[in-house]
Amino acid sequence: MTGTSPLIGTGPLRDRVYLTLRQDLMAGALDPAERLGEERLAELYGVSRTPVREALARLLSDGLLRRDDRGLLPYRPRLAEIADLYELRITLELRGIDRVTGDEDRAPRHDRAALAEIVESWRRLRHDPPEPDAGFVSRDEEFHVGILLASGNAALADALRTVNARIRPVRMFDYLTPDRMRATVDEHVLIGEQLLDGALSDARTTLLDHIDQSRAVVVDRATTALSMAHLVHAVRH
Repeated sequence: MTGTSPLIGTGPLRDRVYLTLRQDLMAGALDPAERLGEERLAELYGVSRTPVREALARLLSDGLLRRDDRGLLPYRPRLAEIADLYELRITLELRGIDRVTGDEDRAPRHDRAALAEIVESWRRLRHDPPEPDAGFVSRDEEFHVGILLASGNAALADALRTVNARIRPVRMFDYLTPDRMRATVDEHVLIGEQLLDGALSDARTTLLDHIDQSRAVVVDRATTALSMAHLVHAVRH
């Protein structure tokens, strides 16, 4: 294993180890071919094995680790698979708008109360923007699942949750800079307001642009992390 970051933050040790290990995984600082053993990681971070064990369990749940017959290793995405999953995500999310577009008497309508609540929560984030944090992906997922649920088809929302779980490890790369955090908040508010106003064509365009921009960012940053991991591996060997 390579050198690692100092422990992040001032909270409980288990959280600091989790955040630091997550950062090192996303930065490509850990050899993707080397098993992540508790004892070695505890030595690297200067902690006992217990917070390391807890951090590894959380990171496995996040999708940032993979398990094979050797144990736990860093997850490394296949870029072709990411493209396919984003295509499926777009299909699901746009369908949520398309299904409420049509004949006024027959087409389902959005749940306006649910949409209004979602929009208001994101408006509040404009006034108190969160710091860049890979964990923000969970809040983002809640928005997209929420507006899909508001279209009235829970099966579409369930399918989106499944897709989100598979692309979450790379989507974390979208929340590492203040500009991407601000853009996400602003775009979510705009999409929600357009849906509330009945401007469904505009909302569809904004949503598609929003997802496409996110896809471009995460593919670029994931590619960089993969390159860094391979470089580290080459230097060590």
